[in-house]
Amino acid sequence: MASTIRACGLAAPSWHRPWLGRSRGKTGLTTLPRPELQGPDRRAFLRGAAALGLGALASPAIVSRAFSSSGELNYLGWSGYDFGALFRTFTEKTGITVNFSEQPDQEAMLAQARIAAQGVGADIVEPSIDRLPDWLQADLLQPWNDGNVSLDLYDKAFLTGSAMHRGRRYFLPVVWGAEALAYARQAAPQTYGTASLTALFDERYRGKIAIRPSTGLAAIGRVLEAEGKLPRPWLDGYKDEAAMRQLWDLALAEAIKRRPMIGQFWNSENDALTAFRSKGCTLGLTWDTTAQVLAGDDVGFVAPKEGAFGWLQGYGLLKNARNAEQAHEWARFIVTPEASAAYATAFSANPVAQGAIDRLDAKLRDLLRAAYPGDALSKIWWWPAQPPWFVALRGEYAQKWQAA
Repeated sequence: MASTIRACGLAAPSWHRPWLGRSRGKTGLTTLPRPELQGPDRRAFLRGAAALGLGALASPAIVSRAFSSSGELNYLGWSGYDFGALFRTFTEKTGITVNFSEQPDQEAMLAQARIAAQGVGADIVEPSIDRLPDWLQADLLQPWNDGNVSLDLYDKAFLTGSAMHRGRRYFLPVVWGAEALAYARQAAPQTYGTASLTALFDERYRGKIAIRPSTGLAAIGRVLEAEGKLPRPWLDGYKDEAAMRQLWDLALAEAIKRRPMIGQFWNSENDALTAFRSKGCTLGLTWDTTAQVLAGDDVGFVAPKEGAFGWLQGYGLLKNARNAEQAHEWARFIVTPEASAAYATAFSANPVAQGAIDRLDAKLRDLLRAAYPGDALSKIWWWPAQPPWFVALRGEYAQKWQAA
């Protein structure tokens, strides 16, 4: 059956990193412009659904249910990405038409869902897990049926407890990404199991560290906590302003002592690339997308033993969803290895299904295997919810470190 895709809303591409909160305004989130990379970006690097074998998406589980549901699925998702091949395949296998409404950021998605809640206009939404509390507080979501979403197909590392509320699952992961250690293979070699966040402040790399200020402060906080030097858990600082000031004051004091270690602070992909390519940096915390571009410069990428900083994005089922069964059909489809890999490729992120990494472009597959061997995925430190007051204060602390 030929698929029908109706897209509405904003269609302008945006450089999307859902876990970041950079604005100082009410929302704490903003959509960033896509940077002009000094080499192929991830989308160009991975482009080509044919390489992923989209024709193989007819897994037995999906075929057995083909046409068991009919009708439509109303999907509030991210603008700027091409999911057309996936939607067509899903329609061919199930008979369900995907009506995709593009949203530029999480605030717009939440606002649109509030409007839809007044009537019938959307079934599923796609927030990042650090924003899930906002959706729960707004009472916009209903739980997924665990017995109807193929949980056994997920890599267990991504079935985080943060997805649960009052014993029910309100969030199904779909893609993830992380900040981990990028290192010059010759000048600053690192190996999983010994590579550590503490290397970022090792005198051997004085003046050669590249770091995003807010992540660097969080890294120091996590190290101080591991060393028993904090009066309370680091995560307390994300829940209460007084606790944040207490903990981040300590982290900032340590960071200022180590200011000479920093060769380049970065706040964009271009900055991070420049740090390694022309500023002499040999070690740093970078996004995985940055590491892909730098792989051609003999730069490796590995998770620290404490766990990489991770973000996780997934699906919420709206409380007034008219097409709940169709939504569960989509949830079963998107976690098959082929569909998970195809979605992650289209979104320029990493897949969550078991076996999906094996279906990625060979260069990305090899990078992820090298970066996250053994228990590395299970040790990812997921960014917690970051309310607007936190985002504003975090920016102030980052500026103080940069100005020191």
